[in-house]
Amino acid sequence: MTDTLADYAARGTAILPHPWNLLALAVAATLAALLLHWVVFRLLRRVVGRTRSEADEMLVRRLAMPTRFALVALALVLTAREIPAFETVWERVAGFVMPAVIGWIALAILQALIEAMKLRADISVEDNLSARRQRTKLTMLSRIATFIIIFVTVGLVLLSIPGVRDIGVTLVASAGLAGLAVGAAAQPALKSLIAGVQMALTEPINIDDVVIVEGEWGRIEDIRTTYVVVKIWDERRLIVPTSQFLEGAFENWTKKTAQLLGSVMLYLDPATRIAPIRAEFERQIADNPRWDGRVQVVQVTDTRRDAIEVRLLMSAKDSPTLFDLRCDIREGMLEWLADHQPAAFARLRLMNGEAEPETTGPAPDS
Repeated sequence: MTDTLADYAARGTAILPHPWNLLALAVAATLAALLLHWVVFRLLRRVVGRTRSEADEMLVRRLAMPTRFALVALALVLTAREIPAFETVWERVAGFVMPAVIGWIALAILQALIEAMKLRADISVEDNLSARRQRTKLTMLSRIATFIIIFVTVGLVLLSIPGVRDIGVTLVASAGLAGLAVGAAAQPALKSLIAGVQMALTEPINIDDVVIVEGEWGRIEDIRTTYVVVKIWDERRLIVPTSQFLEGAFENWTKKTAQLLGSVMLYLDPATRIAPIRAEFERQIADNPRWDGRVQVVQVTDTRRDAIEVRLLMSAKDSPTLFDLRCDIREGMLEWLADHQPAAFARLRLMNGEAEPETTGPAPDS
């Protein structure tokens, strides 16, 4: 009768004392599994190296480590089936090892799939609203799925411990006060999990959205199940609870589109001629590469005793560009007024009896 590989291994280790022959069998099975893993993944790397898709390489890279341990565990299981003495030892640790390995593989597959799908959602392009929405959903679903996998894995590992399993059965059977206590203790975690699901479905914010929250201007850098990281314009990070974006008010400047309108206010003398100012503004805004070509308006929006309020309205593709555009136009218009219409700046008029009004400020053009 043809002998199996396990029979050869058993006879080869029979010359060792009892504890050491089991260890030798475990080492032999482990080395065989590692050799098989090395051969298989070497072939897989060659195959995916010839493809153009980064997703294949990412999947192989993610699965390399967990599958190595899975093959070792499988080799030990097959060895334990053939050798009763080794099976007794393996049964004591299998309840811990197998759920952990399976959970690890599930996490690796999940992360590889999420990263592969994120590659298709490129947020570096100019019109990236759809990509940002997709990345936000992927991020939130990844967090939730990771939590569920880890929770189930830890539960299976704990249930393999007889004492813990008995306690769990007792709690389930008794329910009542113990169940209420467990439910109350798990309420924050469940609330965060539900908030994460709600965030992914309702989309009040997305990755890279521009928001104003707690009086700070910044971009959404990361969305977790319990908190959101906002990168403020000066490189600080603002940590905001997820519930605040679901229950409180905040400004989202890129909910539908990143395009924005902005204004520059000039306070000028009531006798100022507006037509030359409008012509100069239109010239400057047309020459500025930050202007998106949508809106350019000059309006007198208010009149006071000593000044008029002139609003220069303009548009840009996003908020950082709009801020720089407003600074450019403000500086350019002030320099032009100083050079060509210095009398246009608002002045304070003082009345001295029946005399003509006295003025303070720059002298009118001669």
